[in-house]
Amino acid sequence: MHCNADWTVSNLNSNEYLYGFTRGNIDNYAFSQNTTYQYTHYRFSIPNEDMHFKISGNYVVLIYEDNRMDDPVATACFSVVEPKVTIDARIRANTDIELSGRYQQLDIEVNLANYVVQDPASEVKLVVRQNNRFDNEVTNIKPTFFNSGKLSFINNKALIFEGGNEYRHFDISSFYAAGEGVDRIYFNREFYEAFLKEDLMQKSLTYISQPDANGRFIINFQEAFQDVQTEADYVQVHFSLLTDQPFLDGLVFIGGDYNYNLLNDSAQMQFDFDTQRYTKTLLLKQGGYSYQYWFLPKGKTAASAGKIEGSFWQTKNEYTVYFYHRAWGERYDRLIGYCVID
Repeated sequence: MHCNADWTVSNLNSNEYLYGFTRGNIDNYAFSQNTTYQYTHYRFSIPNEDMHFKISGNYVVLIYEDNRMDDPVATACFSVVEPKVTIDARIRANTDIELSGRYQQLDIEVNLANYVVQDPASEVKLVVRQNNRFDNEVTNIKPTFFNSGKLSFINNKALIFEGGNEYRHFDISSFYAAGEGVDRIYFNREFYEAFLKEDLMQKSLTYISQPDANGRFIINFQEAFQDVQTEADYVQVHFSLLTDQPFLDGLVFIGGDYNYNLLNDSAQMQFDFDTQRYTKTLLLKQGGYSYQYWFLPKGKTAASAGKIEGSFWQTKNEYTVYFYHRAWGERYDRLIGYCVID
């Protein structure tokens, strides 16, 4: 499906955005080998010989069984860009609300060159995402200045983000030794379990620069013979965050790309009064993972890392900038610019 800049479904017919078929079977698959959890690994790519794109923008692919389109087992979201403009962006610590503190602010310039935008105030949309998160993304930002073929998004308080902290990480690539961030890993007669090292609150600590993956993960099995994707097993991974008492004004989540950074039941932690900690068990495939603990205040949709992880202007975050254009009379949002900065 083709979607607008805000990921609502566009009003286009499929023949307006796709060449070829709108549906297809996934025929490339393989069964897991020598694993405690039996699974099937599917592979497919788009575009392919049966379908490819006519236009740019946001797309959603629905994956379903037995023609049950109303009950998909998975969805894949991605964007197709037609690079008509260039984007220059910088991150600064001296924001419009404080100097070298807890926040980062973006200044963005879009160089149109020969590309024509008649009315920037109504035709363009800027979207900025931090570390591939949707909960705190900034959408539909309008330019501050427009001159000489350049749109400037400068000194805009909407482009101020919490700095947060570097991501934590762990490695469950091997069953023979506890990897980084893992206290112990063992086989319990049915499946493997990994207990991560106890995590502590970092809000009151000073910033420490260290490399991280900003929420990403990689599937890996050190003892694989041929194909990591089918030989890596699934592991029950136990998380624990030590704190004196539960937060009464909100919820705690494990944030990361492992679940597309969604704030849902699969990521929500529960407080154990007996052990004085938040706990969560996730079923994850072997590999290396980066993650954070996020606090979601009651009544809010955007989570904060600062309450648990701390927040610092020095944090090495990754920002993705999307620039959409819908000229007068057009029926969809074209993605004509894209850049990643860190």
